[in-house]
Amino acid sequence: MFSHLVLALRSAGLPASITEYLTLMAAMKAGVADYSVEDFYFLARATLVKDERHLDRFDRVFAHCFKGLEPPEGIAVQDLPEEWLRKLAEKLLSPEEMAKIQALGGFEAIMQRLKELLAEQKGRHQGGSKWIGTAGTSPFGAYGYNPEGVRIGQDESRHRRAVKVWDRRDYKDLDDSVELGTRGMKIALRRLRRFARQGAATELDIPDTIRSTANNAGTLDLKMVPERHNTVKVLLFLDIGGSMDDHVRLTEELFSAARTEFKHLEYYYFHNFPYEKVWKNNRRRFEQVIPTWEVLRTYGPDYKLIIVGDGAMSPYEITMQGGSVEHYNEEAGTVWLDRLSSHYRHAAWLNPTPRQSWGHVRSISMVNDLMQGRMYPLTVNGIDEMTRELSR
Repeated sequence: MFSHLVLALRSAGLPASITEYLTLMAAMKAGVADYSVEDFYFLARATLVKDERHLDRFDRVFAHCFKGLEPPEGIAVQDLPEEWLRKLAEKLLSPEEMAKIQALGGFEAIMQRLKELLAEQKGRHQGGSKWIGTAGTSPFGAYGYNPEGVRIGQDESRHRRAVKVWDRRDYKDLDDSVELGTRGMKIALRRLRRFARQGAATELDIPDTIRSTANNAGTLDLKMVPERHNTVKVLLFLDIGGSMDDHVRLTEELFSAARTEFKHLEYYYFHNFPYEKVWKNNRRRFEQVIPTWEVLRTYGPDYKLIIVGDGAMSPYEITMQGGSVEHYNEEAGTVWLDRLSSHYRHAAWLNPTPRQSWGHVRSISMVNDLMQGRMYPLTVNGIDEMTRELSR
């Protein structure tokens, strides 16, 4: 009795097969829909529609086939998955269309224009090129596109073009117990180790004991020495969030290897570029910040500084006061990186992106220049190359 529904669906271009029709009949025989038109509607939609693109067409065909019966309820916009609705608001442009969109012309111009719009704008806007809104080409808002601007009210980055992010973002701490893939990194990091005997004499010195016993006419004369420990001290700065989300697994492997190999290891998190503050716990990075000056005062020049980050960011974050994507920095990033690299005699930057792509990203080239070429790829060979340099 429902064959006319399947035939109408096929005529409308929906790929409803005989197998799906038999599935519907078996469900009806089992009493799934009972005597409710609404239940039958949802059952038919679940069995006969395999692609969400066909839902509207199915509704039209269903209404036509059962005209005069009570209309199905509950098919409202709010029942659609939230992520579908968000996708409808996104601005999708071709590469050619993106190339035609012009930037405002610098960090100061962007900040000044945002200040003006906040004073002028009175309502919500979508799809435009001027106001703060969604799905447009304005430099301000969400789910649109502009060569550089301020991201407001968007869960995550899409084009990685924002020079500022006006949202609170939460990051997760890196896992330092990862084992898979860390063996090569551990072997490469061992080149940094330097052993020395320090502390109380708790270990038997066999050669000295033999020599002292022989000199004492055979009377046993035990000689003890302090236990040998790795005395190398490592300070690890870890970039977290944003474009580094693509490299979490690789960074965790390095973190795990370093925690295993070095007794004296200290680590701190930062985002994109080191500024005046860092933190140890990403869940409390706004409440428990640590001034970078405190790090410099606490850990002396004998520490080896290793900064881990992809260097992919807006150049303003490196060169401009207030250029940080998340907060207003009183001093430019170059000032802080110079302080760090000057204080620690041995400093290097590990980059998880392939070395061949560094020259195509302006900010990475700038960081490499600031580090005086001491940027190395986050690979086993890159770590080996870095440890050779830091061991000199």
